[in-house]
Amino acid sequence: MTIIETFAPEEAKIIWDKLEFIYTPKHGSWLHMAKGELQVLIGQCLYVRIDNIEKMKKEVTASQQSRNNKEAKINWQFTNKKAELN
Repeated sequence: MTIIETFAPEEAKIIWDKLEFIYTPKHGSWLHMAKGELQVLIGQCLYVRIDNIEKMKKEVTASQQSRNNKEAKINWQFTNKKAELN
């Protein structure tokens, strides 16, 4: 079913306007990048059991700020040219 089939036209338009479509490559490269970032997060703060959601949020926020302060980047090597070859 589509949004138009599920909701009244006015409501469907409101919902549609709130959606943001983000391109994700068909290849697994973006998934590998996300996995790498999660591995960093695990190594920095999730290697121990945290049984309190507020503490978890603080730890993740601190890790995120640390990565941002270091301007950590992923070396993205997949290009449009390489995609055209596949």
